Amino acid sequence: MTAAQRMSLQYVLLFGATGVSLPFAGLWLSAQGLSGAQIGTVLAAPMLARIITGPLLAVWADGFRLRRTPIALLGLIMALGYSLAGLADGFALRAVGWFIGATAMGVLVPLTDVMTLRLASRLGFTFARPRGMGSAAFVVANIGMGVLLLTTPVDGIIVWIVVTSFAFAAAAILALPPEPVADGAPVLGRERFRGLGRLMVDPVFLTTIFAVGAVQAAHAFQYGFSAILWKAQGISEAVTGQLWAFGVVVEIALMWLFEPWRRRVGIGPWSLLMVGSAAAVLRWGLMALAPPLWLLWPLQALHALTFAATFLAGVQLVERLSPPDTHTAAQMLSSVLSAGVLIGLATAVSGPLYDRFGAGGYWAMAALAGAGLLAAIPLRGQLARERGRGGR
Repeated sequence: MTAAQRMSLQYVLLFGATGVSLPFAGLWLSAQGLSGAQIGTVLAAPMLARIITGPLLAVWADGFRLRRTPIALLGLIMALGYSLAGLADGFALRAVGWFIGATAMGVLVPLTDVMTLRLASRLGFTFARPRGMGSAAFVVANIGMGVLLLTTPVDGIIVWIVVTSFAFAAAAILALPPEPVADGAPVLGRERFRGLGRLMVDPVFLTTIFAVGAVQAAHAFQYGFSAILWKAQGISEAVTGQLWAFGVVVEIALMWLFEPWRRRVGIGPWSLLMVGSAAAVLRWGLMALAPPLWLLWPLQALHALTFAATFLAGVQLVERLSPPDTHTAAQMLSSVLSAGVLIGLATAVSGPLYDRFGAGGYWAMAALAGAGLLAAIPLRGQLARERGRGGR
C-alpha cells in the first residue's frame, strides 16, 4: 500500500465511526432515557473540555518519535471510552465513557490531518484524496446504520462505534507509515509549549481560527438534533441516513473535483471561507423553518460549502500562518476552537433550544455563522499584509 492508501484506510475507519456518532448519537442517548438538555450536556462536555485536553494532547503527541504512536494509543482509548458508555447503566458513568471516547476521537482528526498534510507535501499526493475517502466512509456509515435501524435495536449505534474504533487502533499500529514527528530528536516539552504560546497571541491567527470555528460550530444543532426533529416530522431513520449521506456525497465531489480545479486556477482559501460562511447563514436560516423533505435535499447539498469548503480553507490558512515546527499545535488550536469550545457551547445551548423552540433553534446557528462571516471579511487585507512582510 502507498502512503496515500494507508492514510485513506485510517480516514475510512475514523469517519466510519463518526458517520454514525454524529447523526445518530442523539437518537441513541434519547433511547437511553436522556432529555434534550442531558443529551446536550453529554455531547457538549468533551467539546468544551477540548480547550484544555486539545493543546495538552497535541504537545503530548509531539513528544513521540513517530506520528503513528499517539494515533494508535488514542484509537485504543477511543474504543475503550465508547465501550464504557455502551455498557454503563446510569447517566454519570455513561457520560464519563462518552467523554473519554469523544475526547480521543476529537484529537485524532487533527492528528491524522497533520500527518496526511506532511506526507502529501513530501510525497506529492493531494490531501483532499485520502480525506475524501473518509467522507465516503461517512456516507456508507450513514446509509448503513439508517437501514439497520429499521430492523435492529438502537443499541446497534454504539456497537458500530466501538467496533470501528478498535479497528482504527489496530490499523494505526499495523498500517500507518513511520512518519517522524520532527527532523532529528523530538522537541523538548518546554519548547513545544513556547510554540503554542506564540500562536495564542497572534491576532491574525486567532481571528482566522475564530472565523472558521464559528462556521463549523454552527453545525451543532444539526449534529445533535436533526435525527430527532426529522423523526418527529415522520421521516424514517433510513431517510435520515440518506439525507446525511447525500450531504457528504456532495462534500466528496467538492474535495475530489472542485478542490484540484480551485488550486489550478488560483482561488485562495479566503474566498473559499467567505463562500462557505455565506452558505451557512442561508442553510441554517432555512432549516429554522422546519422545511419539508423535498427542500431538505438541496439544503443538505450545502454541506459541501458550510463544512467542506470552510474546513479546507481553515486547514490551508492555519498551515500558511504557522511555522513548520508548530503545525500540529496550530491545527490542534483550530480544532480546539471549532470542534471544541465554540461547537461545545453551541451544543450545550442546542439542548435547551430544542426543548423550547424545536427547529427554531437553527436561528441561533444562523447567527453564529453570521459572526464567522463578519470575522472573515477583514482577513483578506490582514493576510495580504502578512505575505507582504514575508509571511510565515
